Amino acid sequence: MITRAIRVARVGSAAELAAAALMILGFPALMLAALVPSVPAFTAAAAVTYLADHYLHRKGSYLINRLSKVRAGLSIRFLIRQLLLVLLLARLDLADGLVFYGAVACFIAFYGLQAPHGALVTLIRNRRRMPVATRNVDLKSRIRIPDAPPRRLLNRSAEKMLHLDLAAVVGVLVSAATEDTLAAFVGIGATIVLGTLYVVALMPYVRGSKTPPNAETVLAAVDDWLAGYRPETVLYFSGSKDSAYQVNMWLETMEQLDSKPLIILRERAILNNLAPTTVPVVCVPGGVHLMNMDLSSVRVALYAANVGKNIHLLRVPTMKHVFIGHGDSDKLASVNPFSKVYDEVWTAGRAGRDRYAIADVGVRDEDIAEVGRPQLAPIQTWQGVPDGPAGGHGPTVLYAPTWEGWDGDPGNTSIVLAGENIVKRLVTADPPVRVLYKPHPFTGTVSKEAGAAHARITALVEKAAVERAADARFAADATAQAQAKADLVRIEARIAELSGRGGDKGDEAEATRDGVIDPAKHAEIARLRNEWNDAYWRSFPAWEHRVITGAEPRLYDCFNVSDAMVSDISSVVSDFIASGKPYAVTDSAELGVEEFKRQNTAVRAATILSNSAAELGGLLDAVRDPAGDPLAEDRKELKQYLLGPDEPTSIEQFNTAVANLALKAEARNVGQESRAATGAAEATTKA
Repeated sequence: MITRAIRVARVGSAAELAAAALMILGFPALMLAALVPSVPAFTAAAAVTYLADHYLHRKGSYLINRLSKVRAGLSIRFLIRQLLLVLLLARLDLADGLVFYGAVACFIAFYGLQAPHGALVTLIRNRRRMPVATRNVDLKSRIRIPDAPPRRLLNRSAEKMLHLDLAAVVGVLVSAATEDTLAAFVGIGATIVLGTLYVVALMPYVRGSKTPPNAETVLAAVDDWLAGYRPETVLYFSGSKDSAYQVNMWLETMEQLDSKPLIILRERAILNNLAPTTVPVVCVPGGVHLMNMDLSSVRVALYAANVGKNIHLLRVPTMKHVFIGHGDSDKLASVNPFSKVYDEVWTAGRAGRDRYAIADVGVRDEDIAEVGRPQLAPIQTWQGVPDGPAGGHGPTVLYAPTWEGWDGDPGNTSIVLAGENIVKRLVTADPPVRVLYKPHPFTGTVSKEAGAAHARITALVEKAAVERAADARFAADATAQAQAKADLVRIEARIAELSGRGGDKGDEAEATRDGVIDPAKHAEIARLRNEWNDAYWRSFPAWEHRVITGAEPRLYDCFNVSDAMVSDISSVVSDFIASGKPYAVTDSAELGVEEFKRQNTAVRAATILSNSAAELGGLLDAVRDPAGDPLAEDRKELKQYLLGPDEPTSIEQFNTAVANLALKAEARNVGQESRAATGAAEATTKA
């Protein structure tokens, strides 16, 4: 019941749910204590509401946002508590006393301070919001960007300001209990003085040398940097914060380009969720600012997603525009008709080219280039099956379903109709296998059924893990695990130190000024992340079932420790094929094996599962006995068809494609200049 309540309330834990319940129940208790009247009861209820409110804010609880939507926001809650305190004084027959009038005057004056406080905080934040935010761009030598205000002034500023009423509330309650007016006026004075000091402390940051330059100055500095750097290849991206993975997957490729790279983002949320990179990054939220930016040196623009804001760069004729996508699959998104607006579409292998030909959405064959998938380089090929429990941990099967999608198509994901069946058969398999469950990060964002299925699957895996830990066949090396956990702590501390993520992180303006990554530190962090990944898998028994969410460990790391995978139609399947390992795909829409294979290239070498998952035995047999695997040769052929040849390497193919397209762009620009010069000469002759 508690688990269901947590899910319905969308809170993170039982403690958070309890705090929310205490805060909500605390206000009726306050009113009852005021009416009785009872100073001790009112004091206790007030303490509960203060503490619960503070806890929920510190946790960033979803309920706090919901309360604001129903007119029970932070300011209203504090005001109600203060009004109930005034009611308590009236019920105690103190309405004619100085404490009563002092409390009323204090709360009115205190709320009078909220307006300048809120205005100053908003003004400071707006003035320190850059028209163009950057990373790895040297603006520090071009313009003066002052330090951010102390974090203690702006972080959760409204909550901090409102909590200054605590001195007055405590003082008034002490006076009500003891009939000594001194405590009340000391508390009232403290609240007004502290509130005034808070406002005064903010004032220097809205004027003079503590404010960043205006938009025109910042944009001029960015153009000056662009003129010196002269980028040649741009990765352009726009989307929600949850789609940051789509651009993150291309960062390493951009770092390996032979031409000068630049990343252009359109949303601050994406910049905040961008993985560390040594490539210069420019975030330009305003379309007019982007269109006025000097990108005359750029010859190739790469697009990882089909979104409306692409038009702001597509309008530039001096560069060639390429759709590279964020995955290679048989989903309809991989043959979006919008793709015909680009000069070229790059696919991993021949399969992508054939998809466009079959879809007939206006993308010409001569405008398609096969460049492989540079991101797949970290994926390791199959090394053979580990021993069973007596000598190792047996095979590991990864269940990595995709999300439900926007259109409600039952074929999008297996998680709703087949997920529980798949996991039940895996955790009860004999001989045993280990199960890793890694759902898509969007799972449950559109469909409540998918979210509920995910919760049930998670519970199944966790329950199976507990049961396996109690099984005498499975032993754990506690010493090795303790060492691995110690390694994790050490590595995470070092990464945090190198990343500068501890303590005060400044704000957007300060991050723009100081956000230049040291290549040596970046390389060390990359090495440490590999060490972290190794330590992570050693930190728990090799036979333990595991639910894996979040950015780490990465999907490809899960590929490398798995011997087989179960998934859905998505780029995950195409990527896993690079490993050469057995895999299964669920026909959730129940098209039938032949039709499913006809419609989806990536499943031609897969074990096809129905929603009952009864066919899983075939996948497990192939894992346990590679010599008897009937689909091994099919997987080799399919790998080349989907992902292209192993030689030359994918990054070499990608760089060649960039260079070839840059030559086309340059030839076009030279031709335009020549025609313009000829036209001008003819006009002069006629004149």
